[in-house]
Amino acid sequence: MNDNTLKSIPKNLVPENYLTLANDARVERDKQIKLLLEQRKLPASGWCEPMIEHCISELALLDSNNFPTRCGMGEREGRIVCDLVRRRHYNFSHGIGRSGNLTDAQPKAAGSTIMANLTNSLVRDWIRTIGIPSCGHAIVVPLVTGMTMMLTLRAIHASRPAARYVLWSRVDQQSCFKSIVAAGLTPIAIDSLLASVINGNGEQPQDANPTFATDLAAFAKHINQLGADAICCVLSTTSCFAPRSSDDVIELGKLCKAHSIPHVVNNAYGLQSSYYCHQLNQAARTGRVDAFIQSTDKNLLVPVGGAIVAGSSADTVDAVARLYPGRASGTQHLDVLMTLLSLGRNGYSDLLKERKEAYAVLLEGLANLAKAHNERILPCRNPISIAMSLVTFETTTCRLEMIGSMLQKRGVSGCRVVSTTDSKTIDGSAFQAWGSHSSKASVPYLTASASLGIKSHEVANFLAKLDEVLRKYRTKYMGDGK
Repeated sequence: MNDNTLKSIPKNLVPENYLTLANDARVERDKQIKLLLEQRKLPASGWCEPMIEHCISELALLDSNNFPTRCGMGEREGRIVCDLVRRRHYNFSHGIGRSGNLTDAQPKAAGSTIMANLTNSLVRDWIRTIGIPSCGHAIVVPLVTGMTMMLTLRAIHASRPAARYVLWSRVDQQSCFKSIVAAGLTPIAIDSLLASVINGNGEQPQDANPTFATDLAAFAKHINQLGADAICCVLSTTSCFAPRSSDDVIELGKLCKAHSIPHVVNNAYGLQSSYYCHQLNQAARTGRVDAFIQSTDKNLLVPVGGAIVAGSSADTVDAVARLYPGRASGTQHLDVLMTLLSLGRNGYSDLLKERKEAYAVLLEGLANLAKAHNERILPCRNPISIAMSLVTFETTTCRLEMIGSMLQKRGVSGCRVVSTTDSKTIDGSAFQAWGSHSSKASVPYLTASASLGIKSHEVANFLAKLDEVLRKYRTKYMGDGK
């Protein structure tokens, strides 16, 4: 309703003073929506559900499938036969973009177009506020992270058609490697170094254990051997499973800038870490980061199916939008928009704080557990994932992966048990010690992560179950009665 409608309501239907109070509330709601559309910034405090639904419903009414005078004669008119599906999507059915561009406006769907563009603006503002102020452009892509990475690589290759190689810092996630192959490019996997830990005084402690580090010299060597023009881009990684640390994206960014080579960063769940955000911002500020890609589900706690492509300049981000074929689903944009509005800056900040506190508890608990079982925490600079060695659990009668199975049966998901003895071949490329991110790895381990949305009781529950499993494993498969 608007002012004209309310003024026309007969006084015998409702007392005028009551109507004035109701209208004041309506004006306040409209003011919030107007401010959101004008500023296109994340509100400080999250909106309540009725307010979010009111905003979304108003936008949906701007799409042609919801016009009272609709008379659709085309092959795609936004008709939905199942009412459950219609309500699930809040009456949005046209999708977003057009055949030539993911961010193009749709003549039949003004509301969907506003919704998509508003979501992209809020995502950019959110990324800037959590620690990457250099982010100038960001779009939500309705594809999972691996497919979005493939699309990004194709977009970059279009501007460097003579280039065929991607220098890839090895991380043992199949989707990352397969995205390069799917893009029609040739991956060159560069293994990590085993480097010694250095303390704050620049010294190496006597009991220091080696940790994985980016082999910058190997990247420089391949650039010199192949030639910069033959390299489509460098593909690095921030967030990953321990004991692998983030790549040195700052130095890689400088190397790429020096040789005029695009730099793409797989930042899968890195937006939930202030450390990763700082690394990315510094890499863009002092070197080169053409695009960093992250999933919507891991960083915003929405259903799987979307990713975010962001960068300091519009070149690569816009190229990805232009390369997307056909119209796209608007579901991911809608999920992201509603989630950001429900959280606001303060709500997301609370989630980050809660995650960081849970990580500290998990690290302390695993360290105590490792000591009790004559194991250790593997060194790495990873603010989300933690790795605990399993050296004393190795046996010839049972595979270490049984520990993972035992945890799974007790409802524990997400843990990875890596023996370092497995190998894997993907599209003709062989990887030794698969799962450990490096062919040089030799210490078996299990990982656990304190990711966004984790609760303190989950950490306590996991530590108790892990202790139980490790003790039972020793008794059952190693004949140890302790």
